[in-house]
Amino acid sequence: MRMRAMIAGTMLIAVVVSIILVRRLHHSDLMGRLDHSTGALLRTGFHVNDGRLYDANGNEFVMRGVGHSYAVYPQRTARMLSDVKAMGANTVRVEVSTGVTAKRDDAADVAHLIGLCRRNHLICVLVVHDTTGWGYRKEAVPQARAVDYWISIRQALLGQEKYAIINVANEPYVLDNFRTWPGDTIDSIRRLRRAGIHHTLMVDAPDWGQDLSFTMRDHAAGVFAGDPDRNTVFSIHVYGAFFRATNVHDYFGRYIQAKLPIAVTEFAYTHHDGDVDEDAIMSEAQADRVGYLAWSWSGNSGDVSNLDMVAQFNAKSLTWWGQRVFDGPNGIRQTSHEATVYRP
Repeated sequence: MRMRAMIAGTMLIAVVVSIILVRRLHHSDLMGRLDHSTGALLRTGFHVNDGRLYDANGNEFVMRGVGHSYAVYPQRTARMLSDVKAMGANTVRVEVSTGVTAKRDDAADVAHLIGLCRRNHLICVLVVHDTTGWGYRKEAVPQARAVDYWISIRQALLGQEKYAIINVANEPYVLDNFRTWPGDTIDSIRRLRRAGIHHTLMVDAPDWGQDLSFTMRDHAAGVFAGDPDRNTVFSIHVYGAFFRATNVHDYFGRYIQAKLPIAVTEFAYTHHDGDVDEDAIMSEAQADRVGYLAWSWSGNSGDVSNLDMVAQFNAKSLTWWGQRVFDGPNGIRQTSHEATVYRP
């Protein structure tokens, strides 16, 4: 009996060890493999190091592109991606829906969308739109619901770490619920990692994305450390709060000095909250190697239709804003470089 118990115990230990090893190997495959000649981890997708974003080939990548609502204009998306690529963009930030404010974009829709980006040699930044203004807009859902969504469609995401970045939720905190942003955001990141999603993640600042309370700025280090993969980029929306060049310079500088990754994922030349210094944003972004994604290609509602870069989705009909973003100083044509994952 004692011998049988010892054998059974040994077999149980072997099974447990095997399970642990399989899980570790699976995580290793997703995160990268070890280069035994250098001891460095060879990443299989986008990753962050010393506050900079790198592609899967280990080359620094600086985003230059625009925003687009796939959730509202799915039928316009294929042509839109082709047009912005032809005009020099290397990235598009694409809004998708959980089904709350628009038709649900299921796993097949998201896989198709990533495929379109890959066909056009663009990096796809996917973001849930339905969280916009949670706590103010009664139809909006919290960031946790966006996490539920990403987990539910993860089969469309796995294996696309070279080509897609997950912007967890668009503007999910407004002006009076920002205090829970740090803890909620760490929880969201860890849930995604536990679900096997090891893409580069982006998290929007509170205060409608503008970080007026400096909550993201002051807690970014803790949130970054809370990501088991250390692979999170901080997303700032630059509107009326950034009406002076000094505001832009100081805000970017805090992240760069702390070696924390920052990207401008929305900005314009004006908005409801006032004038915006778009020249300073684009100049500072270029000087500091910070990515920017301008808002937005076309289809904005009437009160902000002046932020359309082209009229009626027609690439041959650039507005003043479109000309500024693509052809002005520090614009997309002048500063954009294609991700090296698309090189032959």
